[in-house]
Amino acid sequence: MATLTKRTPRALPLPAGTPRIRNGTVRLSRPKYDGLKMSLHDFLDWEREPDGWKYEWNNGVIEINEATMKNTERMIVFHIAKAFLRTQAHQNDDAIFQETDCLLHGEQVRRPDLVYFTREQIIASQNGGHPIPPFVIELISTHDKAQKLESKLDEYFAAGVQCVWYIHPDFKRVMVYSSRRTIQVCTDDDVCSAAPALDFAITAHEIFA
Repeated sequence: MATLTKRTPRALPLPAGTPRIRNGTVRLSRPKYDGLKMSLHDFLDWEREPDGWKYEWNNGVIEINEATMKNTERMIVFHIAKAFLRTQAHQNDDAIFQETDCLLHGEQVRRPDLVYFTREQIIASQNGGHPIPPFVIELISTHDKAQKLESKLDEYFAAGVQCVWYIHPDFKRVMVYSSRRTIQVCTDDDVCSAAPALDFAITAHEIFA
């Protein structure tokens, strides 16, 4: 677990680009920061303002993705969060967080749509640590490239993540990875399990209800 010295946050100007409207959200067609080199400390201290992009950091370079959480996908998050409340993990004060920075071995900072942390890890985070989440959920859109998704799987499992869900809302399908080589495709009444990360399960039907 890496511990970084806190520094005074610094704000950067919003990316310059051509504004465009998409699904009721103003976005920028060519974000200025895509591919920009930045130190890890500066990236973690960067006070980002909502501008329609998800910013991640890969070995010194900023990577951008279109924000994947749409209004129509909030119910998916609601159903997962509601099911999590019934778990022993929730009783132990573990929690699921939405879109929070995760430092993976000091080489990548990824921002999954949902991540699970134990109570001990949450306390470690408050003290400046960067624990690896045991369980990660990504909502996949048509804009996500297959090569990037495969690379992220490699990163997650190499860093120590134990379970990854790739949720495809357009197809009502969940790809459950319990290792880099073990995958289950869940639809309808198939049970999506977060094992071995934690004792949490929900059917695909419940996720997309």
